[in-house]
Formats: sequence, structure tokens, C-alpha cells
Amino acid sequence: MAKPGYRVFDTSVGAVRRLSPHFVRVTFRSDDLRELGWDGPDQRIKVILPLSGDDGDRFGHFPNGADWFGAWRALPDERRNPIRTYTIRDARPEQGELDVDFVAHGDSGPASRWIAQAELGERMLLIAPDATSDEPSGGWEWHPGDARTLLIAGDETAVPAVSAILEQLPDDAQGAVFLEVPDAADVLELRTPVGVTVQWFDRGGDALPAPGYGGCLVEAVRTWADAWAAEARRHDAAALAPVAATDADPDAELPTIADDEILWEVPEPARDGGFYAWLAGEATAITTLRRHLVKGLGVDRNRVAFMGYWKLGRAEG
Repeated sequence: MAKPGYRVFDTSVGAVRRLSPHFVRVTFRSDDLRELGWDGPDQRIKVILPLSGDDGDRFGHFPNGADWFGAWRALPDERRNPIRTYTIRDARPEQGELDVDFVAHGDSGPASRWIAQAELGERMLLIAPDATSDEPSGGWEWHPGDARTLLIAGDETAVPAVSAILEQLPDDAQGAVFLEVPDAADVLELRTPVGVTVQWFDRGGDALPAPGYGGCLVEAVRTWADAWAAEARRHDAAALAPVAATDADPDAELPTIADDEILWEVPEPARDGGFYAWLAGEATAITTLRRHLVKGLGVDRNRVAFMGYWKLGRAEG
């Protein structure tokens, strides 16, 4: 039987570092991580959170096999460890180390509660790509192909992925990055090529201000995109598809989703240069941006990757 592309890694907490009021970096360590795979800059992994209580091993019932997910779902609620998805911020497989940046929002969910009391040496399980497997891992969405103009936008949940993406861009990359975070103190130092600009916006704390969650991000990206589209048309009238006046539903090309589903659409990489957008974060804000690019400006939908990491009003669980 082929070795699965993803598997369980048994690790421990090697370091905990608060980067800002809402960002906490945890370094996981183990010899097991020497087999870790990292195939794309926004590589997703699963963090298995411990069960509450102090009785024995808080991961004792977590399955460790090729069908771990099916076996996990079959467990009774009280024995089912919470699972959350995160992005690899950095990895040093040769040293058996993996960094994950967590967004801490008090005790709003099991991940936030855990990060508030994470202890050095504490056992933790991760589901991550296995570099020794011949199976594809997937789990990453940055596919700009030959694009020459990049637009990257997201909220605090996308900052770790964006940080890794920027560090892996070629020196001649051109584009703009827009990031919204809870507080001005959450602005992090990022390494970027000289041709890529980064703008940060803060909401003034955890409260939702008048523009609403994502309001600053949406306004700034729209302004930039409108200016970019106008310039593109001046240089090449066929650079963008004309937007015909229509009474059709502006969301006609958007997937229809239920409240408990995730909005997610990732195109194949373009091979003819041009424009590429990567949008990730709160689903409503990201959908609004995608709609403006595709419906408002005529950008080919196959040049826009958008990922609704979470949805405002839906508890973390």
C-alpha cells in the first residue's frame, strides 16, 4: 500500500513566542519532523488540539493510520480531539522543527484557549505532508504561474501564509499586498521584493468599527484594482474583458454554499503572464473583492484564487 501524502506527526512544543498582541509563534519539534514535506508557500497543515481535562494522555484516542479522518469522525464527541487548519510559517526539517503562527483572540475557541496556556514540552499532534511519500500532498493554493502583476489580500488569518509567500517570491516580482489586522501593534516586519508594496490596516482592537470587519481591506483593494484596471486598459484595450450591463445576478459565477460550508475556488496557473490575485480571509470580505475583480472590472475568473478561511458570525467551535 502506498504511503499517504499526509500523515500524523508526533511532536512537542519547543518554543512559544508572542510576536504581537494577536500573533503567537509556536515551534514544534521532533525527530519525526525530519520527514516533513513543504510543497508550497501557503502549505496547510492540521493541528490536533488536546482534549480538555488533566486525566492521562489527551490524545489517547486519536487514530494514527491512513484513514485517520474517517476513524476520527467515528469517535464519540467526548473522545474526538478538535482539529484546526493552519499554514506552515517556516520549517527546518533537517533540524526537526516547524513554526506555526497562531492568531490569539482570548478564549473564543479551543485553539485560542490552547495557545493562551501552551507549555514547553507539551505533546502535540500535527497532520502534515510526508516528504518520503510518493503521493501528492496538495494543501496549498499559491499558483501564479507566469503572472507579472500580483495582488495579495487578506486579514490576520491569512498573514502567516502571505508572509511565507512573500519570502519565496522572485526578486523581480511586481505587485501589491493588503493586510488587515486587529491592532496597529499587529503589523509585522515582512521580507518582500522591492517591486512589491505592502499596506497594513488595523481595526483598532477586537471590536468591529463602523466600516465593519474587512471594510478597510475591501476599500483599499478596490481603489488599487480600479487604478490598475484603468492603466491596463490604457496600454492594452484587450487586457480586460469588457463588462456588459446586465440585470443578471452578480454572483452568478460564484459557488452556492450553505452557512456551514467554506467558499473556496483556486484556478490552474496561468501560462501567459498578466495578472494574478490571491485573496484569503473572512468569507464575506473575500467574496466581495472577488466579485469586484471579476464582475466589476472584467478580470478573468481563472486569474483569481479566493479562499474563505472563516465566516464572520460563525463560532470557531
